Amino acid sequence: MLNAARSARRAIPSLDRLLQDPAVLTLVGVHGRARVKAQLSAALDAFRAADDPAAAFDQPAVLQTCAAALAREAAPSLKPVFNLTGTVLHTNLGRALVPTCAAEAAFTAMTRAVNLEFDLDGGKRGERDSHVEKLLMELTGAEAALVVNNDAAAVFLVLNTLAPKREVLVSRGELIEIGGAFRMPDIMARAGCKLREVGTTNRTHAKDYVEAMGPRTAAIMKVHASNYAIQGFTAEVAEPELAALAHERGLPFINDLGSGMLVDLAQWGLPHEPTPQEAIAEGADLVTFSGDKLLGGPQAGLIVGRKDLVAKLRRNPMKRALRVDKMTLAALEAVLRLYRDPDRLVRELPALAALTRPLVDIEAVAARLRPAVAAAFGDAAAVTQVAVKSQIGSGSLPVDLLPSAALSIRPAGKRANPEKIAAQLRALPVPVIGRIHDGALLLDLRCLDDEPEFLAQLQQLKN
Repeated sequence: MLNAARSARRAIPSLDRLLQDPAVLTLVGVHGRARVKAQLSAALDAFRAADDPAAAFDQPAVLQTCAAALAREAAPSLKPVFNLTGTVLHTNLGRALVPTCAAEAAFTAMTRAVNLEFDLDGGKRGERDSHVEKLLMELTGAEAALVVNNDAAAVFLVLNTLAPKREVLVSRGELIEIGGAFRMPDIMARAGCKLREVGTTNRTHAKDYVEAMGPRTAAIMKVHASNYAIQGFTAEVAEPELAALAHERGLPFINDLGSGMLVDLAQWGLPHEPTPQEAIAEGADLVTFSGDKLLGGPQAGLIVGRKDLVAKLRRNPMKRALRVDKMTLAALEAVLRLYRDPDRLVRELPALAALTRPLVDIEAVAARLRPAVAAAFGDAAAVTQVAVKSQIGSGSLPVDLLPSAALSIRPAGKRANPEKIAAQLRALPVPVIGRIHDGALLLDLRCLDDEPEFLAQLQQLKN
């Protein structure tokens, strides 16, 4: 037995010898010598530390294991998924998909030198926001505009510029919390201003603002409830009246729309969402909103409004810390240009296309896919087509639902767990993300835009 163990040990190849194996040389060409050497060294150490000293060294199996480990290591962490959750603008899944024209513009900006901060006419240093400012002015009716990296940054920059060490009046019913437990009061505190709450959670009147005003008041702020709704016995002060109250006392009126949309969604039968154009027309001096929600563009925070106030924002040193890069500006410019043509917009903007997708089309997709999904799960689950409601966005019109169709995958057996099915689908090459409801996994098909790719990987499911 001892001789057999010694013989097995002598049969273990050296690391240098393994590195000469043709299969290993192929791996080196793909992953690099350093990474392959580290994986092989770990494999050899693991084999030597095994409990069975007489075990034969299976070189092909070891190399296969190393190749699989290297492939996993090389795979990107950020990968495409199928969003079948029923939430079109899903915060955790990247929110809005940008149109092809925006992706192409970003690619060009990433791979070529561009005039990011260079004035081609004058041959001198330019301003990066100039690439989108005129478009934003045209589309919103504002005097000026600038861009930062998200809406929270936009709010921060506005308050940090206009109200340091002073009070900003906000209704108690508008002290929102957004994803990741970021709260408006916390952002205001970090911006260096003091929140002055007015009114009550469900009812706020004009006199509440008037009574709260004092020598330390710097601004009145309206925060649009884009991710919740207060219903029942409610009251709020309309934007034109708030603007008048602020302007009577020489104060700026700030309107944070949160989501933001540049066209009226009602024309496509969707719930109306306040637009920056409306906010400017109603007297707002500055309006802040997101680029990657209903707008359908890249992550960005947009600020539009009075020219003198925007100029102050640009002079704030924090503007540089919060600015966006050339890829974001390129993609945003392409998206904003789409808004010049509403007919083209509904065809080419993925977010709007998904929101306006006819129910009959979604039902047809469900009918086509159900047999294939049922066959993939076999006796492990029952697959049926069901009527569901899609959510527009977790941070955009969350209480407004759209009729949709889904595949319900209900596991068989008394101890069946839909979490297991959800995990199987997440493990596919292109993970499929659904939602669990009432003991079944629902795959809402409103956002499915590549049926062949979805179908091609079903055979990889393991029951």
